[in-house]
Order: sequence, then C-alpha cells, then structure tokens
Amino acid sequence: MFEAAEVGRKLAKSDYKIQVPHLRSELVATQVELRQAESFPVIVLFAGVDTAGKGETANLLNEWMDPRWILTRGYTEASSEERERPRLWRYWRDLPARGRMAIFLSAWYSSPILDRVAGRTNMAEFDSLLDQVAAFERTLTDDGAVIVKFWMHLSKKAQRKRLKEFEKDPVQRWRVTKDQWKHWKMFDKFVSAADRAIRRTSTDAAPWHIVEGEDERYRTVAVATVLRDAIRRGIEQSAVRKSRRSVAAGETTPADGPVKVIKRVERKFNVLDNLDLTQKLNDDDFETELAKQQSRLSLLRRRAIKQGLSTILVFEGWDAAGKGGAIRRVTSSLDARAYQVIPIAAPTDEERAQHYLWRFWRHLSRKGRLTIFDRSWYGRVLVERVERFATGAEYMRAYGEINHFEEQLLNHGILLLKFWIHISKAEQLKRFKERSRTSYKRWKITEEDWRNRNRWGDYTIAVNEMVERTSTKIAPWTLVEGNDKNFARIKVVSTLADRLEDRLKE
Repeated sequence: MFEAAEVGRKLAKSDYKIQVPHLRSELVATQVELRQAESFPVIVLFAGVDTAGKGETANLLNEWMDPRWILTRGYTEASSEERERPRLWRYWRDLPARGRMAIFLSAWYSSPILDRVAGRTNMAEFDSLLDQVAAFERTLTDDGAVIVKFWMHLSKKAQRKRLKEFEKDPVQRWRVTKDQWKHWKMFDKFVSAADRAIRRTSTDAAPWHIVEGEDERYRTVAVATVLRDAIRRGIEQSAVRKSRRSVAAGETTPADGPVKVIKRVERKFNVLDNLDLTQKLNDDDFETELAKQQSRLSLLRRRAIKQGLSTILVFEGWDAAGKGGAIRRVTSSLDARAYQVIPIAAPTDEERAQHYLWRFWRHLSRKGRLTIFDRSWYGRVLVERVERFATGAEYMRAYGEINHFEEQLLNHGILLLKFWIHISKAEQLKRFKERSRTSYKRWKITEEDWRNRNRWGDYTIAVNEMVERTSTKIAPWTLVEGNDKNFARIKVVSTLADRLEDRLKE
C-alpha cells in the first residue's frame, strides 16, 4: 500500500510559488462558507511515520486559514482522568461544533497501532479496536461531519535521514527522542499495523489519503488540495440534505396507508401491555422495605466507590410517571459528593451545534461515581421521532448508534441500568389534575405535557420499538409498573441494589 508514497515526489519551488496563493485563497473561502452554513464540522486527522511532517503541516494550515475557527489538539498518553472514562471520551469532548474545524494529531488511531506493534494486543483485539473506530467515524459522518484522514509517510531510509538531520540541527534536536529511534527499528511492524488499520477503516465517507512526506512543498500542496476539495463536497452534500429534509417535512401519509395498518398492529401487540399496573404496596410495607433497600444500597455504593466501579442510571417514562420521585429515593441515602443527577431538557444552542450524543459523552464521570440521567439519549427515538425533530433515517440510525455507545460504556466496566416507568393514561390524567391543584407542584405541569398526552398512541409505538431494538442482553431495559408510586420506587431501588451486588461479586 505504501510503495506509491516512497517514490520521491517533489514539487519545484517555482510551481509551489504559483500554486500557493490560489490555494490559500480557496481554503479561506471554503472556511468562510463552512462558518456561514454552520451545517457540519470538519475533522482533520494526521497520523503516520515520525518526522513525516504532521506537525509542520498542521501549523501551516493554521497559518493559511483563520485559526480562531480551528481547534488543534495533539494527543499523548491518556491522563489518569481520561483513563477513568471510555477510550473515545477525550475525542468526543474535543469534537468541533458545526461550522468549525478541528485538527487532531495522534488521535484515535495512535494507541491501537502502538499497542499492536508492542504486542500488547493480539490481532483479534486490534481488529476489534479498529471496528470501534470505524463505527465512531460512521456515527459522525452519518450526522454530516466531514472527516479527512492523512497518513503522512516516509520510507525507512528517508526517515533515518530525517532523524539524522534533526539531530545535527541545534534548533530541531529536541524533536528526536529514544522512542523515535526505537520506532524506526520497528519500522516494518509499524507499516504492517498501519496497512491493516488503513484498509479496515478507509471508507467512502472517511477515506484515508496517503501523502509522501519527504518534500515539504509537495506534502503541503497535496494536503491543502485534498482538504479544500473535501470541504467543498461537504458544502454541496449539506445543501442536498437540507433539500431532502424540507421535502420530508412536507410529506403526509394517507389515512389508510400501510403506516396506519402497522400502527394498529403495534398497538395491539405492545410490550407495555404486558405490565401489571395493579401491583401495589401499602404505606407501612413501603417504609419498611424502603429503609431496608436504601441501607443495602448505601453499603453497596461505598464498596463500589472503593473498587472504582462507575454506575450510570437512565430514567425514561411518561410525563408524571414518577421519575423524579424514584431518583430521590435512590439518592437520599447516598453521599451527595459521589453522585450527579443530569436533567435533560431541550438541547441548548451549543448542544445543537454538535452530534446529539455529544452532550451525554461530556457528562460521563470519573471512576466510582454514580451518574443519573433524568431523560437521556433515548430522546432521539422518542420525542425527536414523534415530534419529527429527527427524520426517519436519523432516528432509525440512532438505534445502532445508541447500542454502540452503551457497548463502549459496558466495555469500560461501567454498570448501566435503564428504567422505563410506565403508567396508564388514566393515571396520568389523575396526576396532571393533582399537580394543577397543588401550588408547589403546579410548576411541573406545562402546556407541552398536555400536548404530549394527545400523542399517547404515537409515543406507545415509539417506546415499543425502542425496547425492541435497544434492550440488549448486555444492556436490558427494566420496565417499571408505575401506577402505584410505592411499588415503582421499591422496584427501582431494589433492582439497582441487586445489579450492583451481582456486579461487585464479579
């Protein structure tokens, strides 16, 4: 694969001087269009052989374009804070907003390749990491992001020459380390691992570009040209997506069309219908059982903190189903310094400028903590689906993206529990009226709650499909019968304690 990048390509100084002014103008123009459209982010990845010009080229792009709209990050070994979270957390945290660009050096490809070359992973593990990276990139590109990946290459002979030149130069000497000479001696192993990584992760949406790095003028023009063309294509594709969304928003479904037939079938066979909402627990038994389960949970959580076991709880359910009450029964017996409740509302302007999963990644805590999401990433397949804030393609794609996200949490050792609290439509109406009559609860009821109630049937279908597609063996849903608050709260606290106990035994 790399033979074509070891032929000694060069660009004459005269040609360089002719091309650069036009290229710089075009890059700036595309950057302005990108900022004005604010439709997608651009992510530029530099990987490759040591001393092949990654850093120099990144610096030049910042010089040629407006650096105020470019985020540049160079990644080294993960810090202790970063190691306490899933591997991709630090990259999600740094993703650029729509309309902006990021340049990443030694990003998510670096550690898989280094670990493979050093023998810390076998081939199956290496392929698994590469598949995770490919899925991550697909999640971003499906949302419109433009990812431009450059492998900056040198032959083994050219790399040795470059290292020797740097060592002789007092200004550049600092750049040559023992690790770089060590990597040079393992050149063939690095090339083999890189070859596999590129072949496995070069896709139509995020292709690799192999650039020969020996001649500075050639590599500069090659990188800038590819980047300019990628942004231009992104702008064109963004316009097409906007046009399609406008058409989709105006489409209507015939009253007796196939969708209506499917809805009737799904209403007849819905997972929520299997729940026994008559289950109750009297007040005396509730107080006794709650004290028992909270005491048990408190002890288990202290053990989890000592062992560094992180826990994430997801609460979804109907308006007035009792999510807040269940959360308070979980937290009331815990150390407030070791948990965080994240209430999820409509996204802010900052959050709308990112992939919808970004705001959840940023809230992942360090090890040993308990994070509670009061509503969650499932809004994509619930409210955004029903209210048509997301297109059919977007919410259908989200099931796989969510499963992949949760798989990364679990692979990192996080305990994940997902609760859907279910009540009947009649019980919801009763609670709505009670909230309206009670002064200190009146703030909980809004016009939006009444409007959502009118879409009960549509939400029922969405919940059924959500459970069907995302209740996996490793991350199942716990469906909670919520008509009786006492019963629901005990089920939530005891389920958490049971799962936590089982996990600590492991």
